[in-house]
Amino acid sequence: MGLAELGEVLKDLPQTSDPRLLVGINTADDAGVFQISEDLALIQTVDFFTPVLDDPYTFGQVAAANSLSDVYAMGGTPITVLNVVGWPRGTFPLHVLTEILCGGQDKATEAGAVVAGGHTCIDRELKYGLSVTGVVHPKKIYTNAGARVGDKLILTKPLGMGVISTAIKLGRSNADLEAKVGGIMATLNRKPSEIMQRFRVHACTDVTGFGLLGHLHEMLQASHRSARLHCAQIPILKEAFQFAGGDTVPGGSKSNREFLRPLLDIHSGISEEQTILICDAQTSGGLILSAHPDDAEELLSTLHREGVNDARLIGEVVSGEPGTIIVEP
Repeated sequence: MGLAELGEVLKDLPQTSDPRLLVGINTADDAGVFQISEDLALIQTVDFFTPVLDDPYTFGQVAAANSLSDVYAMGGTPITVLNVVGWPRGTFPLHVLTEILCGGQDKATEAGAVVAGGHTCIDRELKYGLSVTGVVHPKKIYTNAGARVGDKLILTKPLGMGVISTAIKLGRSNADLEAKVGGIMATLNRKPSEIMQRFRVHACTDVTGFGLLGHLHEMLQASHRSARLHCAQIPILKEAFQFAGGDTVPGGSKSNREFLRPLLDIHSGISEEQTILICDAQTSGGLILSAHPDDAEELLSTLHREGVNDARLIGEVVSGEPGTIIVEP
């Protein structure tokens, strides 16, 4: 569901008052966090979606990496996962589901988590993802609500996966590009999550269906802050520009753009293609880190040195109307 629809659904739900719920739905964070003891809290999240790639095994990896990302965004460690499957009986041979589940299990194993079971239902469309349980110290949780004025914003993966995935579905891509994008989406956010914990990072969230600007908006709203982005510094896959128009733009990217329109101040020199791509609905995108300005350069250098090569410093947190974003060339 889009930002506007989901907000409408959730706005009248009663707020949970249990003090053990350390992070709930009130700040639109990546996962829920529930305190078990003085030094242990559980992170819980679930995510699933329809295929974004043709190869079943790679799709399983991507869906699993996407689901695990919410735990990494909270600074946690995933420990168990449950498979969630919607299966269109008679549409695909059963070995396709086996390959998807193998991809998911291999990615969970890479994360150090255990597949504990799952649930299937018959559906009109194939869907797959994970319910993930992680652990974190109650005093070491990263949320999307702590960004401070002056913080530098770092993005750890490039944008453009949404429009490229749509091009793949429409048969307008090629095997090399599909493999490239599949590799990016299947990469765990484990490394940047571990690295950020060595520095003064005040807030974190991951970039998925609401796009860079949608998830950044949620961070800024929860933090009562605004932000200024420098478009030329935002990492975008060069292949994505050819698909940033027409029917290769996902519906989610369009709805992100429309919802955010009144909250954005976009410089006239920024093209419509660039605007679409910074709103592009991502699958298993990177993390947005809001870091202390004195730590940002060293944090970025460490990310690059330890293999997070696409990480870029894209802007800074500023004072202003909460949730608003200025985008400069």
